[in-house]
Amino acid sequence: MKSIILLFFLTLFLSVGCYSFKGIAIPPDVNSYFIENFQNSAPQAPGDINQRFSEALRAKIRNESRLVYNEQTPDIEFAGSITGFRLTPEAPQAGNTVALNKLEITVSINFTNKKDETKSWKKTFSFFRTFESDKDFISIQDQLISEIFKQLMENIFNEAFAGW
Repeated sequence: MKSIILLFFLTLFLSVGCYSFKGIAIPPDVNSYFIENFQNSAPQAPGDINQRFSEALRAKIRNESRLVYNEQTPDIEFAGSITGFRLTPEAPQAGNTVALNKLEITVSINFTNKKDETKSWKKTFSFFRTFESDKDFISIQDQLISEIFKQLMENIFNEAFAGW
C-alpha cells in the first residue's frame, strides 16, 4: 500500500511544472509561438523553399506541442533564412564519374524566448541526403527536400524545446 501511495506522489510530482511530450519540456508559462516567414538566401534553391520550410516548422510545432500560434504577442518566435542549398558530387569513381551526389540544405535560425531571454539562441542547422548519380535530380528534388526538412525540423524542435 505504501508503495502505491509513494508511486502516486512520485508520478504527481514529475507531472507538475513542465509540459513534457516526446522528450520535450515546455514551461507552463510558455503558451504561444510565432514563425516569421523565412527568407531564401540560397541562390540555387527553388523559389518556394522558404515558404515550404516556414510551413513545415509551423506544422511540426502545431502537431507536436500544446503551443498555440499567435502573431501578435507570442511567447516564443522563430525567424531566419535558408542560407545554403548545395548539390555536390560524392564517392568518385574511375573514369571521372561519381557514384553519388549529395544535396545539403543549411538554415540559420533565430529563436527568441520572450519569457526567458537566456533560452534565446541563434544557430545554423544543416542536413543532407545522398542519391545515386544516375538519378535525375529534378525528378527527385522534392522528395529529397522533404526528407531533409523532416530531419531539420526534428533538430530545430529538439534544440528549442529540450532541456528546459
